[in-house]
Amino acid sequence: MGRAAAVLDTTPAFLRALGEARLITPLRSEGGHRRYSRHQLRMAARARELVDQGTPIDAACRIISLEDQLAEARRQLTGQGKGHHPGGR
Repeated sequence: MGRAAAVLDTTPAFLRALGEARLITPLRSEGGHRRYSRHQLRMAARARELVDQGTPIDAACRIISLEDQLAEARRQLTGQGKGHHPGGR
């Protein structure tokens, strides 16, 4: 966790707060250390950005969650359009 916090220029307490808010849920190594995915680190960086702008952490987590859902919906819509030819061609 300390390494992830350093990469994001934040504190381990901030990352724990994001976990408590259920924005990110890191995997655990056999030794019990938190392991963050790249996606989780991007979400944490976005949270840091919003909090630095004055957004409360709970609101920042909700905003990021909604942004993530919107991005996933857009990916699905784009994926559905591939290979589809109107008129059955």
